[in-house]
Amino acid sequence: MRNPRRQFLCLLLGTMLAGCQKLSLRSQNPDDDEAKPPEINYIKDQVTVSGLHPILIEAVGWVTNLDNTGGDPPPSMYRSMLVRDMQKRGITKPNTLLQSPNGALVLIRAAVPPVIEVGDHFDVEVVLPENTEATSLKGGWLMEAFLSEQAMVPGGRPMAGHVLAKAQGPVMLSTGEGESASVGSGLKHGRILGGGTYIGGLTKKGRELSLYVRSEFRSVRTTKKMADQIGKRFHYHEHGIKRPMATAHTDQHIELKVHPRYKENYIRYIQVIRRIVLNESAIERRDRMERLRKSLMVPKTASEAATELEAIGPDSILILKEGLKSPDPLVRFFSADALAYMGESAGTTVLAAAARYEPAFRVFALAALTTLGTDEARALLKELMVKPTIETVDGAEREVVSAETRYGAFRALWTIDKHDEFIGGENMNDEFHLHVIPSEGDSMVHLTRFRVPEIVVFGANQKLQTPINLSAGRHIMITAPAGSDTVTISRFEANTGDHQVTIGANLAEVIRAVGKLKASYPDVAQMLVQADRQSNLDGRLEIDALPRAGRYYHPLASAGFGGGEEGREKTRIGRPDLVPNMFPIPDRTRSSEESADDDDKADAATATKDADAPGEASLADVSDGDGKKRPSRPGGFLGLFRRKDDSQ
Repeated sequence: MRNPRRQFLCLLLGTMLAGCQKLSLRSQNPDDDEAKPPEINYIKDQVTVSGLHPILIEAVGWVTNLDNTGGDPPPSMYRSMLVRDMQKRGITKPNTLLQSPNGALVLIRAAVPPVIEVGDHFDVEVVLPENTEATSLKGGWLMEAFLSEQAMVPGGRPMAGHVLAKAQGPVMLSTGEGESASVGSGLKHGRILGGGTYIGGLTKKGRELSLYVRSEFRSVRTTKKMADQIGKRFHYHEHGIKRPMATAHTDQHIELKVHPRYKENYIRYIQVIRRIVLNESAIERRDRMERLRKSLMVPKTASEAATELEAIGPDSILILKEGLKSPDPLVRFFSADALAYMGESAGTTVLAAAARYEPAFRVFALAALTTLGTDEARALLKELMVKPTIETVDGAEREVVSAETRYGAFRALWTIDKHDEFIGGENMNDEFHLHVIPSEGDSMVHLTRFRVPEIVVFGANQKLQTPINLSAGRHIMITAPAGSDTVTISRFEANTGDHQVTIGANLAEVIRAVGKLKASYPDVAQMLVQADRQSNLDGRLEIDALPRAGRYYHPLASAGFGGGEEGREKTRIGRPDLVPNMFPIPDRTRSSEESADDDDKADAATATKDADAPGEASLADVSDGDGKKRPSRPGGFLGLFRRKDDSQ
């Protein structure tokens, strides 16, 4: 007879073996692996980003060349600061100069943008302080001023930091003509386009980005590993030596250089770097790429998958090219977008179509074509400027000329090569640039109030319609009687005598002639706004027609870009406040397209809470240079520009 105890042990052992076999079989089920992918450690999980905030700098300055609209500033802290500055410059009797009715004390403010190099230019704001006798800045010229961060020390005395920039130039008012009493406040506030020049303080270095490791992960080993991983993906060559874009300096700080392909879109650069993975074997990476391939083909997850594939680098190019063949516009666009930043031109035509037909993709598509900069990309940008879009409405074809497509393509080509023969560019007395584009379709003239003083004329044969009675500043008049084929341009000035020229009515020729008579950019802008209001222009006048981020992609409304599935929800592409830095964010009201969308009001208020909007970076963890988060100071320490709508 068998031992009962032995039988019990054998039975127990058999049961355990069977259970282990079932457990082993379950763990090898491929469906379970797909449902629960392994945990991945991204760089974004362990760092904050520094250097993405603008630096607010301020100064007190002197605007001259006014037409008896200035005045002696009353006693104040600002007047004392200006007098001290004038004395440092060797002006022996500053108080006598301040009494001139042709000059005015102004408060100056500028925001030094991130990733700026010494010598780069940016916009500067000027405003007349309260309780001043001065009434208008029209026609004014800001004398050279030095700007720095400002703080108030105990006792209410201002204290300046190191000088970061200098500023000077003609003041452009916030209104085109600057004559109406209803815009009186606009006469006291102006902007100097590209008037600020970054000089870099004591270090004489540009602003760079940094990563700061969070306290719980802080170690030399961690920063070294992160810098190595970033360096494998992003590097440059110096004297034939391969150097990484990231350098670990301490157990917390990693200095980050911006790769040239992302120079005009550093927000995207940060987004990609945050998606680089730490501690991943070759097998794990292969498995992750396969999961990303499947996610890329799903419109809802295509943006995130494309970004992660871009972070992987060249190994993912074949997968992204597969995405170009997708029937879905979202998948095609995000694939082409990622490929462009990897130097691959396979999606160039997809990007050009997106820029032409889909407003939600336009700003990112133009930025991607810019970073490509190939001959094909340039040719397609020129085509976007020249040829109108043909749309079919109710069975009939019509031409649609998008101002922001035209000017956005111009800005992209200008960013690639400012001296491209197609866009030309004539320097008008060092005051502004004139570009004449031989485009088809409706005529258009474009002005900008940001960064670059330039006038772009789309349609070389535009003529001014008579009768004409225009002014360009205080000293230049442009006149022509009804039916005349010629225009008379006169400059009246007390001390230098009068000058007069008579030319044809071609718009570009008139702008050239006005420029040769020493008109500033604000003067010519005033002339064109007047001409538009008086119906003297052949076509339309557009101001700051720039593509924007944060728009909605409506699948069924994008027939030109391939259409979409019926019943699918609209998708927001990017965030309104995060755009490629080649395109400034203008202060303007929403377009009729956006106003028609009732959801925009609610979404605009919560835009900054979106962690990972498709096509844009998640910058939830941003610090100020030492790993510590700080609140922004929209009004500045001196409060020079603090207004009711400024956050306190």
